[in-house]
Amino acid sequence: MALPPLLLSLQFGPLDNAAVHRAALPRHAVTRWIRHALAREAEITVRIVDSDEGRALNRDYRHKDYATNVLTFDYSREPVVCADLVLCAPVVAQEAREQGKTLQAHYAHLLVHGTLHAQGWEHETSEADAQAMEAHETALLARLGVADPYGS
Repeated sequence: MALPPLLLSLQFGPLDNAAVHRAALPRHAVTRWIRHALAREAEITVRIVDSDEGRALNRDYRHKDYATNVLTFDYSREPVVCADLVLCAPVVAQEAREQGKTLQAHYAHLLVHGTLHAQGWEHETSEADAQAMEAHETALLARLGVADPYGS
């Protein structure tokens, strides 16, 4: 089965330890992870940000005054998925350490997670939705060689 086409913009804001995050996010890997999570053609921008930018975006758009791991801004779902995925590098790195995962594996999970959100998947709407999204993420990541992020 052919994977959907993807037009990807990969951006890195000013970061401490930028080389570590760039090494964990080679363009070919980011493309692969996102394409595996897509059901249709997409135009996606991935931006890796610091805590200040991540906090400002989360505060301004979700009214939550802290930096979170991934934010999904979905603009259209059909006929082409158009979205921005914003990942906060310090939060992702801290979570990876706390969860005993590699930085790259955690980025893979969050990019798959954000890509699913861009296509309408939700986990905060009901327990059934959360279980369905988690199961789908786990299956996609298994196909990519990434361990179950939920430890099931």
